[in-house]
Amino acid sequence: MAKRSGQQSEQRVWRRKTQTLLKTFEPSDDVSVFIKPDPDSMASAYALKRLLWRKVRNTTLVCISSVERLDNLTMKELLKIPLTQMVDADVENFTRYVLVDAQPDHAEVFSRFNFNVVIDHHPVKEGWGADFVDIRPAYGATATIMLEYLRGARIKPSMKLATALLYAIKTDTGNFERAGSEEDVRQFQYVFNHANRNLLNKIDRSELTPDDLDYFQRALANRILTKKRLYTHIGKVPRADICVQVADFLTKVHGIGWIFVSGVYEDKLIIVFRNDGYRKNAGKTAVRAFGDLGSAGGHKGSARAEIPLDTLRENGVRAYSSDLVTLVRNRLKF
Repeated sequence: MAKRSGQQSEQRVWRRKTQTLLKTFEPSDDVSVFIKPDPDSMASAYALKRLLWRKVRNTTLVCISSVERLDNLTMKELLKIPLTQMVDADVENFTRYVLVDAQPDHAEVFSRFNFNVVIDHHPVKEGWGADFVDIRPAYGATATIMLEYLRGARIKPSMKLATALLYAIKTDTGNFERAGSEEDVRQFQYVFNHANRNLLNKIDRSELTPDDLDYFQRALANRILTKKRLYTHIGKVPRADICVQVADFLTKVHGIGWIFVSGVYEDKLIIVFRNDGYRKNAGKTAVRAFGDLGSAGGHKGSARAEIPLDTLRENGVRAYSSDLVTLVRNRLKF
């Protein structure tokens, strides 16, 4: 009886939050949901589109960059996630602007818009405002938050939406090895029953091209190991997420407490942080080491920094040279 009473109380909380969110919108609204594409942002935007179905005139999922990783592309295609590239969207004429799985200072392009709604699970940043803000840093995935909204609206996710949300929680928590909370586990268990595991496996196995193996080889050749910390620089990469894939792979090495992987993508130096989660904070380490040069932040177990090469040149660091490795090592006291 007590358990049932607790569940009913929880559902009432979800309903109240969902009602508050929906009051932000009008039936005549043309809503844009902006994302920096990855599994969590795509699934969360997909869930919000479902939540707003028949509540607003139209909801467009706006991608600020192309979807490049194979698993992300497979997820988008298999689950029919209707993404629109920003260059193809009439972005100035939406009546409501929403940001999910990010905050306005996470990408320079976001500064062009005054967001009405921000829903995220990353550590809270200051210096911006919105009509409706729901940021829960204790959660491992924004998809978990969106599941609470769907359940608050008594919406059972479709098979494709459920699979997207399941994959989002799975990837953002690192299968609950890197992050996650009790709420992530509970929503994962709920949505697991509605997802298609065959589709999930197809997405999960579509991660690498044969050419990507060259970057793993380069990472192993360039590795520097000291005091249970491993750093490698993989040079110029065709996709920033290759740095992420290499870092995730290196976390499997026994006895390593910290992983740092850097690479150059287009006009930025990318540094990806991973750790074993024991008395460490990757987000704070990233901010402390690189926050004065570019964007930096993340969670306790994972983080990322992005530094414009022009900024490095202004500080006397030559792009595409050993200077980059020296800079990263000095900043990390490696």
